[in-house]
Amino acid sequence: MDQRAKAILLNTYWQSGQWTDRDARAIPAADFAYAKSKGVMFDLITTTHDELVAQINRLHAEIAQCMVTDAFVASLSTRRLDWRSALASWVSAGRLPIHSFTPYESGQFYEDGKVVGTVHSCIVCRDAIGYASKKDFVNVDLNVLNFERIKWGGVRLGWLDYIWLDLSLFMSDDPPQPTDEDAAILAAILNVVATGQPDDYPGRLRDRLKDVIRSNAAERSALIEALACVGVLPHDPDTKDMGGRHDWFYAADWRGGCRYDREVVARLFGALRAVT
Repeated sequence: MDQRAKAILLNTYWQSGQWTDRDARAIPAADFAYAKSKGVMFDLITTTHDELVAQINRLHAEIAQCMVTDAFVASLSTRRLDWRSALASWVSAGRLPIHSFTPYESGQFYEDGKVVGTVHSCIVCRDAIGYASKKDFVNVDLNVLNFERIKWGGVRLGWLDYIWLDLSLFMSDDPPQPTDEDAAILAAILNVVATGQPDDYPGRLRDRLKDVIRSNAAERSALIEALACVGVLPHDPDTKDMGGRHDWFYAADWRGGCRYDREVVARLFGALRAVT
């Protein structure tokens, strides 16, 4: 990744350890043109649910599982967060059938405290990948999605526009093969998962992982969400207390007693002897 282009993107959205004000995000034309020429920033796009589903299905068919699993593992020692979420995007893409927008009433529009309309989202997307997609995507800012991908390893996992962008950019990248060190880090992560307390929440797991992977808390949160998205961290069917759901989506129903799903780990990472 071109480092100047990366810096332009990151500085647009993040400075002094926090999000920049929206009003301060104007980018000099020359900087934007440079970052765009390096495939790091993009013009706004307008598309539809049906177009994204078709493109995601095509990308899933073109990308082999070993490509995204190798990239995920290779990200662990290198801290190349932009390689990490492609695994979750690829797994979500595989769950997503080819379909047309199938609406259901998912919410309401409010204006001055009064209901002024109904929100319709796609029930097929909701049932397949957890997020109910909208029908039309108008002037989508792909740059903030790529910022989150590079900064933390993806935040909006399961969003159609993110899945499409993530897999599209992955196709133009060439991550290295994971090393023995990478495999050892993954094994250490799984060991931490397997040795927690039965009532541990995802936040407790995030804290415990700081000793086995070079990262900050936000990166570890994204890592846990990705592992839950692909099924490594299973849901607890008996979970009653949904506290913390505002912090977690795919991992919200995981508890320490769930440990990790050995079958999923074997299917995804079975070639790594240090893990299996």
